[in-house]
Amino acid sequence: MVKLTQEDKEYLLSTIRAVKDFPKPGIVFRDITTLLNNKDAFKFLIDHLEEHYRDYNLDFIAGIESRGFIFGAALCARLNIPFVPIRKPHKLPYMTISQKYTLEYGVDAVELHVDAFSHVKNAKVLLIDDLIATGGTAKASVELINQTNAKCVEACFLIDLVDLKGKEEIEKLTKVYSILEV
Repeated sequence: MVKLTQEDKEYLLSTIRAVKDFPKPGIVFRDITTLLNNKDAFKFLIDHLEEHYRDYNLDFIAGIESRGFIFGAALCARLNIPFVPIRKPHKLPYMTISQKYTLEYGVDAVELHVDAFSHVKNAKVLLIDDLIATGGTAKASVELINQTNAKCVEACFLIDLVDLKGKEEIEKLTKVYSILEV
C-alpha cells in the first residue's frame, strides 16, 4: 500500500480552496471544486486511490451524494468495478432501503436501491466521500450497506475535519482511510 508523503498531502491541500464564513459565520468551507478543476491534482488523487485500493478485491464502490459520486465513479473506472450511488430520500427511481441519522436539529436519511449489491454474494464495498465532519451521513451509509448482503470494508474520505471527531464514529463500524486531515 502506497502512502502519501507530507509533501504530497500539502500539494493536494494547496489545490483545495478554503472559504471563510460559508455557509455561515465561523465556518471554513473546504471547496474541492478547485481540486477538480486542476487536472494534474485530480489525476494525482485518482492515481493514488487506484494504487491504494488495487489489491482490496472490491466488488463495488458506493459514493455518498454528491461529491462522493465524482471520486467513486472515477475510481470505479480505474478499478473496473461497478458504482452504487447513496442518495438523499426520494432521489432514486426504483425500490430503496433507507437509513436515518440524527442532525443537530432533526433527522435525515440516506437511501440506496434495494438490489444494488444483489448480484454479488457477500460483496465487498468501499464507501467514498469528499469529507467527513461529524460522521452522521457516513455512519448511516455504512449501516445502510451492511443491511444488505454486502459488507462495507472501508470508508474513504479526501478530507477529515479532525476536530469534529466523525472518523471515530465510523471506525466503530469499519476501517477508515482519510487522505488529508484538517
